Amino acid sequence: MSIEIGVNLEFIRCEDKSFAEGVARAAQIGYHYCEPLVHSGYELLSGGGYYHSFSMQNDPYEMKDILAQYGLKPSALSSHAPLMRPEVAIPYMEQSIRFAAVVGAPVLTSDEGMRPPWVPVEEAFDVMKYTLTRLCMIAERYGIYIGIEPHQAITKSTEGLMRVATLVNSPMLRVNYDTGNAYLGGEDPYAGLRAVGKRLIHMHAKDISVQQSEKERGAVTGTPVGCACGDGVIDWAKVIGILRENGFSGVLSVECGTPAQAARSLAHLREVLAKSAAAVA
Repeated sequence: MSIEIGVNLEFIRCEDKSFAEGVARAAQIGYHYCEPLVHSGYELLSGGGYYHSFSMQNDPYEMKDILAQYGLKPSALSSHAPLMRPEVAIPYMEQSIRFAAVVGAPVLTSDEGMRPPWVPVEEAFDVMKYTLTRLCMIAERYGIYIGIEPHQAITKSTEGLMRVATLVNSPMLRVNYDTGNAYLGGEDPYAGLRAVGKRLIHMHAKDISVQQSEKERGAVTGTPVGCACGDGVIDWAKVIGILRENGFSGVLSVECGTPAQAARSLAHLREVLAKSAAAVA
């Protein structure tokens, strides 16, 4: 069993840098895995090199070559889509699945998205089941997992997360647990992680500062990035212990806001993993 450490490229957004620059900086910091963000079509910022997202209109081998140039592997593609809007989510995530298969990313990370005002709450799960059924058909064909994370009104709770992540009986529908989002949503992230158990396929290692916790816990359903792992309220030794109990083998993808936080996160998680490995040796 191996637990690896990666980083979501959101850490470079504060500097208005490109995908290639984000990958280069991640490698410079010492990461071996990263989680690219993909989008459909073209837009000004990433096209001009001011944003780290990568257009799926580009050749996927271009992304693969950039990752290989800096010695990084993709732990997942960040491919969030509104599951209650199948006309949007299905073509976007189908394209993401095919893209992931080429670049070697084993997982797509997503959440349920915002509930459109024209979708009644009592119908939301039926719509998501339709969307996920179609996506899992494609995911099974390509061998790509779909990891649902706690991030919006339904999945902010462990109960809601597990309901969405089990709407379709497919081995490819799994969970991408996010400790920070679960915590801010008012959940116990350790109990949530235990409840997810063997369904965990990928994880967002997100810590939350004491200041953000005091201001936002229970009032929001998540946050784009957190503070450096080890600087906030999450007990990473406890998290790693639960992961080992669950037999998890995969990547902890750090979600933080700056390169300095990415460096501190890597150092802290390496130390925690080393102590944990020594304790079980």
